[in-house]
Amino acid sequence: MTTIIDPTDPTTNALFLKLHLKMMALGLKHSKMSGKTLLAKVSALTGWEYKRGQYLQALDDLNKLTEQNNG
Repeated sequence: MTTIIDPTDPTTNALFLKLHLKMMALGLKHSKMSGKTLLAKVSALTGWEYKRGQYLQALDDLNKLTEQNNG
């Protein structure tokens, strides 16, 4: 049985963004999404604004947000 994950679901988006933030924090870059775009997407979910390079802060905020929704 195959499970299809809805990419528009906020929880699914948060999962993908958390993984992307971890890669960006390690210095890996994505050819199609800039750090600015990534942080803007995280801001849309968390409601907080992030400055350039604040990947770990954004990751921490996403973790808190998903813990609140699960717990």
